[in-house]
Amino acid sequence: MQNGVYQQRISYSRPPRCQGARRRGFLIAVPVCSRRHRPTRVHTHGPRVNPPELAQRLHAAEAVSRDAGRLATRYLADPDALEVTLKGAQDVLTAADGAVERLIVATLRAAFPRDAFLGEEGGRVNGGGPDDACWVIDPIDGTANFARGLPHWCVSIALVVAGRTELGVIYDAGADLLYAATRGAGAWRNGERVSVSTTTDLARATVDVGYSSRTPVEAFGDLVTVLLRRGINVTQCGSAALGLARVADGRLDGYAERHLFAWDALAGLLLVEEAGGCANAFLTGDALTAGNETIAATPALYAVLVDTLAGR
Repeated sequence: MQNGVYQQRISYSRPPRCQGARRRGFLIAVPVCSRRHRPTRVHTHGPRVNPPELAQRLHAAEAVSRDAGRLATRYLADPDALEVTLKGAQDVLTAADGAVERLIVATLRAAFPRDAFLGEEGGRVNGGGPDDACWVIDPIDGTANFARGLPHWCVSIALVVAGRTELGVIYDAGADLLYAATRGAGAWRNGERVSVSTTTDLARATVDVGYSSRTPVEAFGDLVTVLLRRGINVTQCGSAALGLARVADGRLDGYAERHLFAWDALAGLLLVEEAGGCANAFLTGDALTAGNETIAATPALYAVLVDTLAGR
């Protein structure tokens, strides 16, 4: 512990092999996933941030995420300062979003001036080549909840290098829970290692299902209906990043959404992988800027979600 921030030890052990599952009643057997939804795995080729540099970035991301959470919380104390507007139907924006993102970018840029940045509110900063380190930031994920004083929101920060997420930090300011992961070094909550749940019985499983206005309402309804008919409890907290962190923490068993942007998904997906769960390969094609579908779950339930999103 240094300055109130947990210092994670960096190592690069390969995480357990994660494959899909087919249902056998409520019990799960494990064959290979389809290629399209195969969980992401570690690759050893290509550029990467070395362990000392990654440790420095982890420390900085943890510290600034707490600062960002405190700044956002101060806005809640003065509702007039929030300046709530709508970017679209249920797409809420507040003055806090921009202020928090500027704080994060300024802090990390001062420490790592060669890194690029991609934020939900500010877009791409510093440019950078395809192999450069790029911070992907959602200053307040769950802004609709935040603007109403509901506790389900968080700060989400990921670091992408050469098309692969190497670091993810999510700060649940309302509960003062700091989630952090670096590739190959496990997932952590306030300094304690976390792992996904061991649930295999669908009748005991709870899945967070996100809704995106970029997909048909009917598709969301169909997804929820199928999960409920399979005996799975469905919830929606209104923050994809927080939902994914809760999967990594074993509090939820899965997360599914037909479209998310990278700033909503990347940190949480790495957390799930490093906690022993499965996650789809999000960063394909132009997904860094255009977004992609998101599936993350325990190894036992992953293929159930894959099948459900595929309409099987």
